[in-house]
Amino acid sequence: MQSLDRALRILAIVAHSDGLSLSEISAASELAAATAYRMLTTLQNHGMVEFDSDGQLWSIGVETYRMGAAFLRRRKLVDRARTVMQELMEKTGETANLGVAEDDCVVFVSQVETHQAIRAFFRPGTRSPFHASGIGKAVLAHLDRDRVNAIVRKAGLDAYTERTLSEPASLARDLEQIRARGWSVDDEERYPGMRCIAAAVFNEFGEPIGGVSVSGPTVRVTPERLGEIGPIVRDAAAELTRMIGGSPDGTVPGL
Repeated sequence: MQSLDRALRILAIVAHSDGLSLSEISAASELAAATAYRMLTTLQNHGMVEFDSDGQLWSIGVETYRMGAAFLRRRKLVDRARTVMQELMEKTGETANLGVAEDDCVVFVSQVETHQAIRAFFRPGTRSPFHASGIGKAVLAHLDRDRVNAIVRKAGLDAYTERTLSEPASLARDLEQIRARGWSVDDEERYPGMRCIAAAVFNEFGEPIGGVSVSGPTVRVTPERLGEIGPIVRDAAAELTRMIGGSPDGTVPGL
């Protein structure tokens, strides 16, 4: 923890300058030059800082920009999604959700609840595995196979209900269908008695960064309604993608 604290302190010092020498960083951080140098080279290896050999100066790296841009995208995504989610709830009569993709799961960040007495509820910050959530599967469907396989190896395919797609082959078949129609279904795969229909939202590079969904009890979200709700959710996700400046075509070529 001490090393992490020192590295973050150095990163903040470098970020507030247009280039600093090792001695300047050492003085500002109150660390020995050798210690500061070890921290800087580690940060450099991760693209967090850059070193100009001509001027012997350290400056902020491109990876910090990417992280900051990711934060701004998330804030923009949540802000812009509110209107889309409200309309989605009104059109379908079910709770609308917004989730963002993390390394090995989906995190629910916003929700517009239905007025129905029985409703789905996800507290902001709730995490759900990719393979057992509508948004998660919508995201997986637009990732290349190697990335999907890596996620599955890391996170596993735990069975939460008897309907969870806990076998790689069954998950792969479902992802193919999702890619073809543009929306996914969580058919009681995480919680018995609940169905969710979701579609992915894409960034400016056509990469899936999360998705929107509607969820509700199976007595209302019946199999007969899937063909009605699915295209509505897909269109809502496409509208949100457009609103944040994303690419409307998130299909990965060659899949």
